[in-house]
Amino acid sequence: MSIHIQRKPDTALAQTIHIRTHALDTDVSVAEGGADEGPSPHDLYDAAVGACKALTVMWFAKKKGIAVDDIRTEITSDSSQERAGVYRIATKLVISGAFSDAEFAQLAAVAEKCPVHKLMTTVTTEITTRVERAV
Repeated sequence: MSIHIQRKPDTALAQTIHIRTHALDTDVSVAEGGADEGPSPHDLYDAAVGACKALTVMWFAKKKGIAVDDIRTEITSDSSQERAGVYRIATKLVISGAFSDAEFAQLAAVAEKCPVHKLMTTVTTEITTRVERAV
């Protein structure tokens, strides 16, 4: 899969992300020199783990026939020690529905096992960057 990103026209820094048939703008805050045209890449990183947890719980509930009506997810992060190598993300899922305590325990366990959580915490990610001059 390829993701394509290109500068958003008539903006200082904003970029438009193209994923399959979807488009999403990303930018930095006004204080950082952007126009706050969309979430920052850091925001998207944080949101990825929250969205993955919610989707994983919903997928599991559907597969197991657990009556989940809604999930609200809140992400908070602490970047105060990021330069020292520690970045903290706290997730809170509030799940509503007609499920038993045992089913709720299963949902909570599944939330800890979402693929993005694993990717962020247990996998070595290798990134290569190639920069080319436009012709």
